[in-house]
Amino acid sequence: EPPQDGAGVKIYYNEGDDTINTGTELTHVIGFYIDQRTLEMEMDSIRSQIEALPRGTPVMIDLKNSAGNFFYNSSVSRKRQSSIDTAKVDELIAFLDKSGMYTIARVVSLRDYDFGLNNVPCGIHHTSLMYLWQDDGGCYWLDPTKQGTMSYLTNIANELKAKGFDEVVFSEFRIPTAEKAVFNGDRIEALQTAAQALISTCGNENFAVSFAAPLGFMLPTGNSRLYVENAEPAEAETIAQTVMDNAGVTDTTVELVFITALHDTRFDEYGVLRPLSAADAVQTD
Repeated sequence: EPPQDGAGVKIYYNEGDDTINTGTELTHVIGFYIDQRTLEMEMDSIRSQIEALPRGTPVMIDLKNSAGNFFYNSSVSRKRQSSIDTAKVDELIAFLDKSGMYTIARVVSLRDYDFGLNNVPCGIHHTSLMYLWQDDGGCYWLDPTKQGTMSYLTNIANELKAKGFDEVVFSEFRIPTAEKAVFNGDRIEALQTAAQALISTCGNENFAVSFAAPLGFMLPTGNSRLYVENAEPAEAETIAQTVMDNAGVTDTTVELVFITALHDTRFDEYGVLRPLSAADAVQTD
């Protein structure tokens, strides 16, 4: 028998002074990221690279992938095998916080094999309606209109906030448009409703809830940014104008952040995060 929607997933809400403050202004993000590969292959060199950064530098770290693996010791999901030493990642998170960096956690959100497998009613179904739709990578996708999905994402954000992060970025925050992926309703509207619920529930004046989402997505009200991954430098200006016109972004220097491995200065007019390994070259310029 398939699990019930939201079965075994608790949800915690913020109240009073801990709720979102929509009047707080975010600042320009120019910093670095630590991706899954770096955590797997270069863990021993990360700390020395961080020590060389000025206090307050934005640093984003990948903490969950599309397989459903968490790279830190999380109480949200059952423990899974991973090539990453979660104890060392926990130590790294504490070190980042102690070093006074602006810390950003990136987690893959609606693309999640493990949660989809174990919470079938929360997933995007195949047109046959007999099983969940899988993408070319064999991953399941979650339906943001389902209570179980929202409980899961809410608990992740609240856990990361409790660990001292300044911001969470929900990447892969989209609904597949493949012909055999069933979704009844407007995809962009569903994403916007879910995003506003997440920021209203989890965000506050000290914690931003942000998204790597389709360009048609409207940024929710509150402390939130739109992250763009793998853009070409020549596209930066066009993307910035598009999100100004259609995504509710009013200040692209603050609310728009490019994640790129390229050292092209056309990104610097906006927010930009580059690999931590590039820190020496970027700061020398």
